[in-house]
Amino acid sequence: MGRAWIGGKLVELERALAEAARLLAASRCPLIAGLGTDVAGARAAIRLAERIGAILDHANSDVLLRDLAVLREAGMMLTTPNEARLRADALLLVGPTPAAMATELASAKGEAHPGRKIVRLCPGRAATSVPGETTVGRDPAQLPTLLAALRARVAGRPAGKLGVPAQPIEDVATQLKAARFGVAVWSAADLDPLAIEMLCGIVTDLNAQTRFNGFSVTPGDNAVGVLQACGWMTGFPMRTGFGRGYPEHDPWRFDGDRMMASREADCVLWISAYAPAASPWRDGPPVIALTSGDAARAGHPDVQIEVGRPGVDHDSIEHCAALGTLVAVAATQRSETLPVADALGRIVAALPEAAR
Repeated sequence: MGRAWIGGKLVELERALAEAARLLAASRCPLIAGLGTDVAGARAAIRLAERIGAILDHANSDVLLRDLAVLREAGMMLTTPNEARLRADALLLVGPTPAAMATELASAKGEAHPGRKIVRLCPGRAATSVPGETTVGRDPAQLPTLLAALRARVAGRPAGKLGVPAQPIEDVATQLKAARFGVAVWSAADLDPLAIEMLCGIVTDLNAQTRFNGFSVTPGDNAVGVLQACGWMTGFPMRTGFGRGYPEHDPWRFDGDRMMASREADCVLWISAYAPAASPWRDGPPVIALTSGDAARAGHPDVQIEVGRPGVDHDSIEHCAALGTLVAVAATQRSETLPVADALGRIVAALPEAAR
């Protein structure tokens, strides 16, 4: 059923569950963070947050909310990594994170084009040049300027005096416009929302004369799966709170890092089922950690409960980045370790009647 600790000492699971319930019931502003869990665990966390008036924040909320801000305000034309592998004859890899995917994206079989063009924008100073690929810029800090110049040339407007070499930008614009199906790849970890909006504007402009799409490299810990669960259960993404009895979304007010820095949260429930990652907050209110394995004890949580790894210890539903949708994942090393959803359900059952 999994191990449990209170104050670093091994205890019976039921005792740890009861102590977690006691800490949460006594809290006036609980924070449920990390949220590295499958869809069932996310749903259980949201139900618990609604019961106790907690705030929900994923460890990768910053990255997700940058893309989401652009999607809501300006729109995006999106495809999936699988489609990019199979069909794209031109890839625009923006920033250091997508540059690492070039080999994977270019190794597709089937309908892939043997003459596929690959353009890297600012892959980082340590990135090596690859024969047959075009690299423009090195420093990721140049990306906003390069994207502005590229959008101007794609749209047939002068790039102006932006301090970037004109001919490489012109050559890239020509290559992208000649594509039959091009794909722009980025990571919101590398770009701010304005730069993402600029890139999505380039994709929109290219579609005036060819087919072009894009996708963002998704962060780990089933971040997109948790985002979707939050959306259908609350109408909002993460950084949503239930303090007033109904869901409220505020990316600043319910930012877990900000809340911990300002001492607003008085109890933390940290969930990290995919890896035994400890809570990043060492000082402050009591921490209840639901983690795979026991390595998170280095973070000295007040209560730690070992939970199963989704898709390893138990079957799960998770977001599949390659397909861009939720998929069922069968356990590869099935065990009796408690899934996050079951652990949270038992914590709810242990809450005092008034907190349920």
